[in-house]
Amino acid sequence: MAVLTKTEPPPAPPRRRRLVYRLRVLRHDPTAALGLILVILLAYLVVAPLVAVISDAFRLQYGDDVHAGQRAGEWTGYYLWRVFRSQISGLLFWEPLLNTLVVAVGTTLFALVLGGGMAWLVTRTNVPGRKWLAGALVVPYMLPSWTFSLAWLSLFKNERAGGQVGFLQAQGVHTPDWLAYGALPIIVTLGLHYYPFVLLLVGNALRRIDVQLEDSARVLGAPRRVVIRRIVVPLMLPALSSAVLLVIGRVLGTFGTPYVLGLPADYRVLSTGLFQSIRDRSTGVASVIATVIVVIGVLIVFTDMRLMREHRRFVTVGGKGAMDRLSDLRGRRWPTFALGLLVFAVSVLVPVLTLLLSTVTRTPLDLSTFTLDYWFAERLPGAVGFPHGVLRGSELWEAAWNSLRVVGLASLICAVAGLLVGYVVVRGTAPRIVGFLRQVSFLPYLVPGIAFAAASLSLFAVARGPVPALYGTTFLLILVMAVTHLPYSSRSGIAAMTQLGREPEEAAQIAGASWWQRMRRIVFPIQKGALVTGIVLPFISGLKELSIVIMLTTTGTQLLTTLSIGLVDYGYTQLANAVVLMIALVSFTMTYLTQRLTNSSLASGLGG
Repeated sequence: MAVLTKTEPPPAPPRRRRLVYRLRVLRHDPTAALGLILVILLAYLVVAPLVAVISDAFRLQYGDDVHAGQRAGEWTGYYLWRVFRSQISGLLFWEPLLNTLVVAVGTTLFALVLGGGMAWLVTRTNVPGRKWLAGALVVPYMLPSWTFSLAWLSLFKNERAGGQVGFLQAQGVHTPDWLAYGALPIIVTLGLHYYPFVLLLVGNALRRIDVQLEDSARVLGAPRRVVIRRIVVPLMLPALSSAVLLVIGRVLGTFGTPYVLGLPADYRVLSTGLFQSIRDRSTGVASVIATVIVVIGVLIVFTDMRLMREHRRFVTVGGKGAMDRLSDLRGRRWPTFALGLLVFAVSVLVPVLTLLLSTVTRTPLDLSTFTLDYWFAERLPGAVGFPHGVLRGSELWEAAWNSLRVVGLASLICAVAGLLVGYVVVRGTAPRIVGFLRQVSFLPYLVPGIAFAAASLSLFAVARGPVPALYGTTFLLILVMAVTHLPYSSRSGIAAMTQLGREPEEAAQIAGASWWQRMRRIVFPIQKGALVTGIVLPFISGLKELSIVIMLTTTGTQLLTTLSIGLVDYGYTQLANAVVLMIALVSFTMTYLTQRLTNSSLASGLGG
């Protein structure tokens, strides 16, 4: 008879041997360790600033203890009362909130009408030069947003603001304050800058609608207005809602245009009110306003995501064949082309030429006073704060070097970090780390730029533990700019890594290649397209960025954008226009080179 004996379990390997084994595994596949490092970095650079700004909204700041009757550092509702319920709450919050809503609604309607009309023109009609028009009408977004506001001042500025008056006022035509400053010019200039969003979103949606649906309705006797109301508009709802929410979100966080055109008339919106609170060192009030802007931004994006869940109700491209037919304009083809050309002229040629002419004339746009002093003069009479031409002194070149250095390093960090986030999300085996990275890397997209800058300032303005105070350093500018553009590079990295199978890495690992060798010789070369895109796009956007950096720069860290706004504050309109033209030139050149390098176009698909 067989005797069953109880076998002893094998002895556990020594702790040192287990540690050596884990280190060897980690050396060959450090995805888990890399994910943990990224989690720590994103938690500190993305989540911590938002927590810090919310904390500052509920903690009494130094200097306010006398007014609040509490000790500094205690939890308090004083700032909530001051912003929402006090006698000056209207000036601090309610009036800027109302102005923000007016500007947002007005800009959205302006952009919808102009962008939607141009989208219909280049996608659904046989207007001459459709392809050229589609590309030309996207150019306004390549320019800094406050290019249009400075051009507006060059034309309509009156004596209410300091500095030289605009062209009309110089010619003896009085321009009222409502035309020179305030809501109307802000809405028009922002609308001219943001209508390309509507053009791209609505144009691509229109291009995918099967005209057979419209033909069927007409066969059944439906007039054109019924076809548009019952078929075209419902199918366009996802694109229209995305365009509306995108424009509103952008307007919410924009700073340059409301600052330039609103400051002379004391017309405040939330972004300029936040900046003024920071400038006045009202940290608690600024934290409350920043929190409100963050909440509104998050609600806008979540609303867009909620609407996109219904996208299956609006499918326009399926398994069946579709037909794309252009409407014949007949005798109206060339007048319609002239209309598109007029929109291009008003949104691109007029602002750029106005700025250019203002920099070469002493009297606005009067060629009889032609001069190159604003570009090359060694000394400008009366210009104490900037006593020479733009190209003559060192200020422009130092600001340009700072811009290229900060934006370049931030773009490089952003691209590499985005690809690494994508690598961990796709290759990682820890669901919590993967989920955290996927969500938190997208979080800066939900927060308007100026609010995230305020949050970062709240965290890094003072020393916290081993981290010193970073305010006024180039390092802080690089960090914040890289983090704010991370949503785009991380989504690009996730998409790129999803398309790359494991087989090339596994083959290299069998051949003895380390993880770094696999990344350097396989992953990075294969994904160089995503890396280039992740570098160039944040670089172009960063060159024009003002809302993010306006509160983080100091005299020693001036960028081109903050230099131009500083010249506006001094009242040196021609000099500010010259700096903006330099920014526009670099931005447009980089955009063009990017399109040639990637063989793509912002208006790809529109216009045939």
